[in-house]
Amino acid sequence: MKRIQTILFLLIISLISYGNCVNKIKGSTNIDQLRHSYLETVEKPAWNLVNQIQDNDNNEISKLNEQRLNILEKIIELYSDFALKTLNTKYKYDEFDYLILKRFYEWQLLEKDLISIHTLFDAFRQYLQHQHSISMNDMDFELASIDIAETVLKDPHWPTNDTLKQIETIMLKQGLYYKAVTEAKSTICTYRQSAQQILYQLYNAVSITELKGYSMMQFSWMLLKTYGKGNFTKESELMRNNFEDRIEKTQAILQKVMERSDRDIWRCDPNKFIENENYLQITRLLQGYIENEVDMNSDSTCRENCGAYPVADIHGCYQDLYCAKQPKCTGKLYDCMYEDSDMWICPASSKSNRRYEYIEYENGKVFGNKKDANYCPRGTTKVDSWWRWLFWHCSYCFCLCDMQGELSDRYINMREYVSDIQNNRVVTGIRFVKRNRIIHLQVQQGELLPRGMINLSTLEWVNVSDYRLLDRNIRNDIDYHTLTRDSRTLDLDDITAPDSHVVTGVRFRLLGSNLNLEVRITEIDFAQGLLINKATSVWLSNDATEASHQKRTEVKLVRPNIPTKSISASLPNSEPNQYIKFQASDRETDASQTTVPFIDSQPCTSITPTPLSGVGLMHKGLKLYGGFITPKIITYNLTPHIQKPEPANK
Repeated sequence: MKRIQTILFLLIISLISYGNCVNKIKGSTNIDQLRHSYLETVEKPAWNLVNQIQDNDNNEISKLNEQRLNILEKIIELYSDFALKTLNTKYKYDEFDYLILKRFYEWQLLEKDLISIHTLFDAFRQYLQHQHSISMNDMDFELASIDIAETVLKDPHWPTNDTLKQIETIMLKQGLYYKAVTEAKSTICTYRQSAQQILYQLYNAVSITELKGYSMMQFSWMLLKTYGKGNFTKESELMRNNFEDRIEKTQAILQKVMERSDRDIWRCDPNKFIENENYLQITRLLQGYIENEVDMNSDSTCRENCGAYPVADIHGCYQDLYCAKQPKCTGKLYDCMYEDSDMWICPASSKSNRRYEYIEYENGKVFGNKKDANYCPRGTTKVDSWWRWLFWHCSYCFCLCDMQGELSDRYINMREYVSDIQNNRVVTGIRFVKRNRIIHLQVQQGELLPRGMINLSTLEWVNVSDYRLLDRNIRNDIDYHTLTRDSRTLDLDDITAPDSHVVTGVRFRLLGSNLNLEVRITEIDFAQGLLINKATSVWLSNDATEASHQKRTEVKLVRPNIPTKSISASLPNSEPNQYIKFQASDRETDASQTTVPFIDSQPCTSITPTPLSGVGLMHKGLKLYGGFITPKIITYNLTPHIQKPEPANK
């Protein structure tokens, strides 16, 4: 019996090892395969062996013990082999965050049930380890094993079977999977995971718990039958049938819910805006500028009015008036308008991207925020229009200046950024960065592992090109694009790969005069975690233009103020197949001194790194604010992989 005691303990250690490997894969996409492997390659053969024991009066005790010994040795071999193979596979343990759905009463009940099963499983494991550490005769060990089994199966304080039934009721009959999708959409700012990711983690958390409870009960029946305490064959078969039926129902519901689940991840506004840390600016693309009509024509006349100059050049500085007191606009003037003859101008600091803090007209109208300025570092300047020969009024106009120069960062990188597909790297995130006044769309890469996992130790941001505008052989519209008044449009799209393909690169191109996003995709073997057909990687884009049959629509910014001044968080307000134009901020609120929208430079990644099915650009903002261009990632679609694995011989 001493040898039987040792073998029984090894059988229990197999269960403990199995429990450890279950914990290690929590959050992975391999739960269905693990469950199938357990049922088909471990549990069925083990029960077949247990059922060979013929415990009746005709058997001698010694022969019965010898028969039990041989069967237990084979069962141990099955379980040990399974545990070893599973433990040799590397998985990342990701604890499911139970706070996500706390507001649901059903979730609180579910959490209680999950904790109950996990606690019992851990206590069961620790108790067995403790019993083995002390001296115990064969009879005591047998009694202890039976006591453990009966605790799992019959103890009213740990109603394992009833708990599993209640989990089924909450998840399937009360529809918590459906409710989870709605709840997940409101957690994107906090958890930075797509609704589908959160839903799948919930599925994994519940599935792991069910598998722990189910396996404890099956092991308990095996122990009891081994010691001749009953047959338990029907109980085992019934529970297995119910377990498999519940799996099929869960998977059917999960597939329906996941098909409708959002896979987008984007960044909400930060708690505090910090330029060049969580947002970037295009500067001085189109900027409010005061100029007199007399300097806007080659004849130095005042015969027209401000509205007669939709496009104008500056031809001089008449009598060194106000034109001599401000930095000259060396580009073109656009959209000139007249507000009032006389004004007080508060010039901005020479270190600022602004020209003016505010302009206060004699009629009381103020362009800009006089309250925010508090004071004028260089003092206010009185600027008056004048009459020439009583017939012509030489008016000061408010125009928009399009002027390139050292103070105008208006350059978008057009070089591609790709993952290292030769070393099985895929894109896992994107972000905007500014380098040498040029804005780049940078990618994060990581090594793809089996079943959609990412090797966390390989995560890194691909280096951006460190070129400068005046470097040799650097060309406009090849290496970078220069935004101008006539070429300042950005297409807003979601570029999504077909099934079994992932993102491996991004870049901008010019489609007409629009900046247009392109995404490189590569085919994968999901089960093995390998990029395949690398040479056939292709670039996808949306070729729709404003003039094409598939017409784009514009996201129009109405009187946009500086977006960082908003007291409420920005909200997505664009759809794919739209476009937006960089423009000057509102005249009245900001004197048109700022280029909007801003660019969100927060890293757009998932807290749980994952391969991507797509990448997009969107606009988020509020009414009367310029908002932000925000990158978006679309997580890999796991829906096709939620299915009962086929037996290996099929």
